[in-house]
Order: sequence, then C-alpha cells, then structure tokens
Amino acid sequence: MEGVSVSSANDATVVAVFADKAVTKETRVESGELHGNAESEPKIGLTFDGIEEMFECYKNYGKHMGFSVKKKSNRKNVEGNLRSVTFCCAREGTPKTTARNPLRPHVSMQSGCKARLSARLNMVGGWEISVLALEHNHELNPSISRFVQYHRKPKRKDRGGDKISTSSVNEAGGNEKDSGNMIEQLRRLQLGKGDAQALMTFFSKMVAENTGFYFDVELNHEDRPKNVFWADGRSREVYKEFGEVVMFDTTCLANKYDLPFISFVGVNHHGQSLLLGCGLISNEDAQTFVWIFSKWLQCMSGCAPQGIVTYQDSEMQNAIEIVFPQTKHRWCLWHVMKKLLDKLGKFAEHQAISVALKDAVFDTQSQDDFEQRWNEGVGKYGLEECNWLSELYNQRHLWVPCFVKNTFWAGMSTAQQNESMKPFFDGCIQSKTTSKEFVEQYESALRKKVVKEMKDDAESFSKLVPTVTSYPIEKQVQGVYTISKFKEFQVEVIGKMYCDFLQIEEGPMVKRYVIREDVWLEDFNKRMTFTFSFDERDCAVHCSCQMFEFQGILCRHAVNVLIHNDVRLLPDKYILRRWRKDVKRSYSKVKVSFNCLENDIESVRRNELSSNFSKIAEWGTANDEQYSHIKQWLAYLENELKLGGGSCT
Repeated sequence: MEGVSVSSANDATVVAVFADKAVTKETRVESGELHGNAESEPKIGLTFDGIEEMFECYKNYGKHMGFSVKKKSNRKNVEGNLRSVTFCCAREGTPKTTARNPLRPHVSMQSGCKARLSARLNMVGGWEISVLALEHNHELNPSISRFVQYHRKPKRKDRGGDKISTSSVNEAGGNEKDSGNMIEQLRRLQLGKGDAQALMTFFSKMVAENTGFYFDVELNHEDRPKNVFWADGRSREVYKEFGEVVMFDTTCLANKYDLPFISFVGVNHHGQSLLLGCGLISNEDAQTFVWIFSKWLQCMSGCAPQGIVTYQDSEMQNAIEIVFPQTKHRWCLWHVMKKLLDKLGKFAEHQAISVALKDAVFDTQSQDDFEQRWNEGVGKYGLEECNWLSELYNQRHLWVPCFVKNTFWAGMSTAQQNESMKPFFDGCIQSKTTSKEFVEQYESALRKKVVKEMKDDAESFSKLVPTVTSYPIEKQVQGVYTISKFKEFQVEVIGKMYCDFLQIEEGPMVKRYVIREDVWLEDFNKRMTFTFSFDERDCAVHCSCQMFEFQGILCRHAVNVLIHNDVRLLPDKYILRRWRKDVKRSYSKVKVSFNCLENDIESVRRNELSSNFSKIAEWGTANDEQYSHIKQWLAYLENELKLGGGSCT
C-alpha cells in the first residue's frame, strides 16, 4: 500500500521462523534465519528448544498466512512430565453458543478446521514436529491477521494530543462575498487566538501526508476565514463506494456549540458512519449552505448523491434544491419525532395524541392511509389551529415513511437513533471546543473509526453468527454479508414465524398474497396486514412494507413467500454488494496519515510493486515503441490475473 510505513523487524527471540532442517535456536539467530523468512512452512522433523518458542513460530506463520492459532492439548507420562503438545487453528471445533435465547446466537469463530501442529519431546530434550496438517476449511486473509486472536499488538498511546507539524501550504482558495451584514455573517465563526494559524498548519500537514486531500476557504472582506471545507483522499474514495446516501450533520450547530462544525456522513458495510467531508461555517443561512454544498460536490467530482438526509431546516432545504436538484431529500425521522413528542407535552391529552399520531406515521403503508389517519387524530383532539403541526403535515413528503420508503436510505433515518445518525465526531467536540483543539483531535478521531472498521472486517472474515434455521437462504446470507447485516437479515428470518397467509391469489406468472403479521411490542401486540407480489419469471418480489427498497434487507414477508415457493437461494439482485464482507474496497489503499496499517504483508508487497512500477513507467515514456510494448504487457498481465483468479503464469 502506497505510503504505509514498515516497522522495524521484530525481536529474534519472538519472530522465529521455520527452516528446512532442524537447527538450534542459537544457530538460527546467528544465520539470520529469524529475520524476514516468515513465508517458510513448518516441516515435520523440525526441532525447537522449547514449547513457547515453537508456539511463537506457529503464530508468526499463521500471521503471515492469515489465520490465528491456539493451544489445543498436551500429554504427560506417568511421572507427570510433558511429552507431547498440539497447536491448532483458532477456528478448530464446532460452533457453540452460550446465548440464553437460541434465536439470538452469539458470534463464533469455530468452523471445524482441522489444521494443526503436534510435537513430541525427543531423546535429546528438544521438541520435534511429528504431526502437521496445513490445509484449512476456510479462506485465509493475511491483511486482517493483526486484528484476530493472538495477533494483536500492544495498544499504543493515542496521538490525538500530539502537536501538529508544519509544512508548506499546497492548496488554498475561495471567493470573497460580502453579504452586507458582516456582523451576522461572522457570529458563528469567531476564530480565537491561534485558531487561524492552527487551521493552516493542519491543512499543510494533511496535504503533505494524505493523498488527494482537498480543502477550500472562503474569505471575508478582511481576508479572514469565513467558511472552510475539507475532505481527505480516503473520504473521497469512500464516497465512490458508499455515496448513494449522505447525511448532512449539523448537530454541533443545533446544540449551540462554540465550534460551528458540519460534516457529510455516509454508512459503510457494517452500518457504521463514514466521514465524507467536513467544515466550519460562519452562519446557518441558505447562502452559506449553498457554498458548503457546492464545495463538497466539486470535491466529489460533481457526482451528486441519490439521497441526502438533513435535520428540519428551511434554509438547508432551499440550498439543497439549488445545488442538488435531482437528489432525493428527506429529514431525519428520529429528530422529527423527538421534536414532535416534545411539543405535544404541553397538551393535557398528550399521551393519547402521541399514540394517534405515531400510529399514523408508523402503521400506514400508503400516502392516502396516512393522510386519513393523521387528519382523524388532529380532528379528534382539536389540533386544527396548531400552526407548527400544520406545517409539519404540509412537509410530510420529507419525513413520513410511506412518502419516502420507496427510495434506498441504507438504514438511515429510522425511528430510533442508530450508529449512522450519531455525530461523526461524537466525544471529540465538547461545548467549549475551539477550532485549534478540534484539528488537533481530528486525526485521532478518524483513526479510531478506521480501526473499528478494520476490526469488524476481521471479525466478519474470521467469525460467524450461527444460523437458527435449516433454510439455505439463511446459510447463503451468512456466508456473504458482514456480521451486523447478517444479524439484521436473521431477525427477518426469525420473524417469519409471526407471519400467516390470509389470502393467496395464483396468477399465470404473478402470485399475490395478503400476509398478516403479529407485531409484538414491549407489553402488547398488534396485527398488521401487508400485500405482496411474487413474479416467478425472474423471482421478483415486492412488499407493501418496502423494507428492501428502503433499507436494503429483505423483509420477513419476502422470506416467507420465497420459502413457500421453494426458492432455495436468493437471486443476486437481492444480495447487495454494499453489505458484502468479501469485497476488497479501494479506499482502504489510499495513503492517509491515520490508516493504522503498519507492516501487513499486502501493504509491504504493494509498496514494493508500486516502486517497481514507477521505474517501469519512467522507462516506458522514453519512446513510442517502449510505451506501446509496456501497455500491451500490462494489459496481458491484467487479463492473466483476472482469468487465473489472482495468479499469473
């Protein structure tokens, strides 16, 4: 990986490697075999001075290959002396769960892997490998081995408080606009002592250390920063992968923090929030939002998102209509409902009103049904003259589920606040955080997010949530989705038991169903009815709940109908790439200062190849003949790698 530093070699007593013949520990140290030869496989007959030395060697071999190891068993003689030991892959054994609820199984590493190494004490007191099985029943991935059991390095102290080094500023710009009311324009971006210099120093450092770092500054009539926007190269590459839906987060402004901070946030394959750009703004008017939206769109190569989620704000809405005219806009449902319920508290019958309006919002599947039930609730409790409630109803197309659920929102804007809706820098921005303090914590906050994603990638790769049914559909999704997304699908598989067919209409190709579901809440249950269609020609399904369109996960009603029609495996169109755990995503290779990758084998190889390719590129530009020859060779090599599944002849 470009720009990833390689740490110094590990201590010789720890990184012992497997040689082709039995030698003593001292001989291996003197010969240098303990350094850099981690690719060697263990051999039967190889001897070691002690058990721990052998275990360390097996662990390092596992780290290089991409699996973790554990101690399995040992045997003693009648005198109680240890005579043999066995180490094995950490995924040995059958999956077991200690969960009290069998329908909510815990994550398990076990896959029944038979890879192992056994050793016995020889006549001269050394430990000799006697049994060896190198084949695994699961995929190996060296790039994530640092995040799995026995391969974790000691935690380093957080560098969030380190001072930021300075370097020359590469890029700056913006335009000077005088709003005519500079006092109001500057009320939100009051840079304290050292803040402006800290911003410039921060940008200098990020440009020098991060590939593709972008920033822009709008200046006021005094040439002081009025609005600031920036995005690192990783965020820009992330947008290509997960940019369908974006949340524009102004929580810090809403909470009246001293730091007027905004961020563009997406959702990754684990349902975690991803930074897609951020900034500091002077005001919360349409003109300011137009500037920040325009700069973000320019940064993302002019590619607008399919959907954008914001908080309830008319100035923001006007700016979105100007900059993103083709983008679907909606409000965050969680914040709308929270504000609605807070305002209802002043009414004597607020509990009954709350139930009536929540039922209209969450229990209706069509726009006509919502409008009827909402107006019935408003009329019943005499709320016709309530202006803010009327305005909320007039804007129903921006927040009511049945008006927006036909668009994909990647799980954002649900009834409960989830990971994707929390402020991205939650915990890093306090009520009195200054601009200078924030930029000093910026890299630390992003590093934590990257580490969390990498750990979850490793867990999804090396562990499984056991299935709770024997349906091949559940097994299929278990094998391809990340753990968090498989759990969401598993909830729907379990929910199948609460669904019954009330009516089945058999057409020549399209079957129609009326499904009744028992919805169990905390202390009561209710019954809801859904309509469903199934087209046998292309195995197309459509449910009135529109969960797949809205969230990207098939609903329990779809699972019920597919199984009823003997569909064993989901068609590819219902397995979304964005939730898969087996996709190598390009943003993980972008050079950024907070990437956390140090010495993994893929990064080392990528650095070496990048260096070699740079030399080839220099030679290839010498003349037309060499340029043409190298281009043909690279095209041939690329084709060979694709056809060979990653290997070339």
